[in-house]
Amino acid sequence: MRTNSYFRVQSKNTKMKIKLILILFISFSMQQKHFAGEGMWLPLFLKSLNEAEMQSMGMKISAEDIYSVNKGSLKDAIVHFGGFCTSEIISDQGLLLTNHHCGYGQIQSHSSVENNLLKDGFWAKKKSDELSNPGLTATFINEIIDVTEEVLRKVNDKMKDTERQSIIDSNLELVKASMKIADYQDAYIRPFYNGNQYFAFVTTTYRDIRLVGTPPESIGKFGADTDNWEWPRHTGDFSLFRIYAGPDNLPADYAEENKPYTPKHHLPISLDGVEEGDFTLIFGFPGRTNQYLPAAAIEQTINVLNPAKISVREKSLAVMSKYMRADETIKIQYASKFASIANYWKKWIGESQGLVQTNAVEKKKEQESIFINGSTASGAKMNKENAKIIKEFGDLYKGIEPYALARDYYGEVASRNVEALRVSGFMRTLVSRFENNGEEGYKAYADRLRGFLTGLYKNYNSELDQEIFTELVGLYKEKLSAPFVPEVINGKNTLIKSMSTAGMAKQLYTNSFIPKGEQVLALLDEDPVTAVAKIKEDPMYIFGEEWKKVYDKEVAAPYNEYKTQIDSLQRLYMKAQLENAGDKKLFPDANSTMRVSYGQVNGYNPKDGVNYLPVTHLDGIIAKYKPGDYEFDVPTKLIELYNKKDYGQYAAENGKVPVCFLGSNHTTGGNSGSPAIDAHGNLIGLNFDRVWEGTMSDMHYDKSICRNIMVDARYVLFIVDKFAGATNLIDEMSLVHPKKKMKK
Repeated sequence: MRTNSYFRVQSKNTKMKIKLILILFISFSMQQKHFAGEGMWLPLFLKSLNEAEMQSMGMKISAEDIYSVNKGSLKDAIVHFGGFCTSEIISDQGLLLTNHHCGYGQIQSHSSVENNLLKDGFWAKKKSDELSNPGLTATFINEIIDVTEEVLRKVNDKMKDTERQSIIDSNLELVKASMKIADYQDAYIRPFYNGNQYFAFVTTTYRDIRLVGTPPESIGKFGADTDNWEWPRHTGDFSLFRIYAGPDNLPADYAEENKPYTPKHHLPISLDGVEEGDFTLIFGFPGRTNQYLPAAAIEQTINVLNPAKISVREKSLAVMSKYMRADETIKIQYASKFASIANYWKKWIGESQGLVQTNAVEKKKEQESIFINGSTASGAKMNKENAKIIKEFGDLYKGIEPYALARDYYGEVASRNVEALRVSGFMRTLVSRFENNGEEGYKAYADRLRGFLTGLYKNYNSELDQEIFTELVGLYKEKLSAPFVPEVINGKNTLIKSMSTAGMAKQLYTNSFIPKGEQVLALLDEDPVTAVAKIKEDPMYIFGEEWKKVYDKEVAAPYNEYKTQIDSLQRLYMKAQLENAGDKKLFPDANSTMRVSYGQVNGYNPKDGVNYLPVTHLDGIIAKYKPGDYEFDVPTKLIELYNKKDYGQYAAENGKVPVCFLGSNHTTGGNSGSPAIDAHGNLIGLNFDRVWEGTMSDMHYDKSICRNIMVDARYVLFIVDKFAGATNLIDEMSLVHPKKKMKK
């Protein structure tokens, strides 16, 4: 049943409105080249925009089978996992499949030196053995609704940005208030095409999510950092969770009496596997792309911003690696942090290389030249306006560059990699809540902070963090000049009696309570007046405050002024492209909302003389095996299964166990854990990565080298069944043979 009756009442201009929407979606500016399968599409428009192309590529199901409000469809098996990954339901008992790296934080939280789930794996042989995960959520999309007309009511291009946004904000509140949703549902509205369209998403979020199974790291993280973003790949990057619900099958807080969730739809799993050219559909929640940036932005990314962020993380990872290799406890503590930091460090490297290799800047400039000179529909006046837009982009990106560089350095050092400075930022918020909202405001934020900080300090080593501080603050000081470097970093402040960064770090970590977790947690329970006084006297807090004051004035303020102008111009740029449209389709940038991307199983040629096949096998794991190595060790039982060729029903026709395969689907962060679905609507794999050469697809998709990497579903089943012996989980899945059925 559709719940939003407000939006069922169609106005007199409904037909005109629908026609306009389809024109905007179907159209694509003449300067853009669309590859078959490129893009991340809103599922409610697949029927009108993509169904024919998808079926020409081999899809056997309909758009209605993928997205429907009135009946169960594929969308009802797709789950936003924790708000940061995707997962899918693979049984009628709410069993969730997602990536090992998506569930890594939960797996880590249940691990200790004595009971190391990261190292040994975990399999619940009965439901009472499944482990709860406070704070973890699973969100379904019930419906997607176009609300563009309502949100942009009374808005016009003559308005100043502040006036425009004020009206939009007011309209958003009215739309939300008008939406008739169930008590257990929620709704959010997101802008598309840089604020030229808006869609509402009605959701249901479940709060009792339990860990069911995970392979050991030697399978789930096989290849670790060396193989990250690489092909050939042999990583069994999966884990299993389960959604629990109250007696009415609706969301409920954790309780032992909760029952496994009964889904509207779950994905059958194909045992027939994949071949070159097979259709692949990726369904999930891609995080963020910027496909329509101008050439000036791409140049700045390649030459300025990515190199800075890469250099910061290189130093941070080097310190972590040294400590983790020397101490097993620290290795467990920092495993998730290391993986998180390394992930985008390597991504940025590949992104820059891919942008250069595919001549992204030159292609953007060619597109801009056509944009300026090719508007036959609107004539010389429009061409002049388009030329003005491109010129303004060049001026604005040149102006913002020093501030964008300083902003990235500050964000990476003070807000990301040095944990004592991160906590200092939380203390700043505590003080602010007290000063603005009194003791009640302080206590409310302290209660929220307590659980997070408990987890942070459980996995914290102050000696390691002090060395990272020394390396990164030293790098900031070296790379940035006045006015971006505060006196406190230069040793010209009474707080610190040292000119060296190492001496500064030693003083701060010795004299501050912030690196001492038990003191920070105890502080949260103190009287707010007393606690705030202690915070304000802490040297690490004072250091962070002095730095933040300089950052706010000299970096953030001018950066935000430029960014506001760039965002406004980007909206106009997007609108101009729509108005100068040709006959191509335009997909919206990703923004963590539900999307579909489609492609085919394909290898690729990353460079001269190299041709990558699209499928890897268990043989490759054995070939990479290095006994005792933290990246390439292999469990003894997996070697035994390989030697005996004990593969059960999970081997391919060639007698080998498939491990991973490639597709040409357009994906990004947030698609981790997304199901790879075959032409018939069955699960064939689990998306978990992109190839290194194609990570630039967030800004520039090129089908020649953009590939997503998926775990083959048969390898997942092989590990669950033959390796782990968790046949109880296999028994609740629906295993099918769609290809064999068609041959009959």
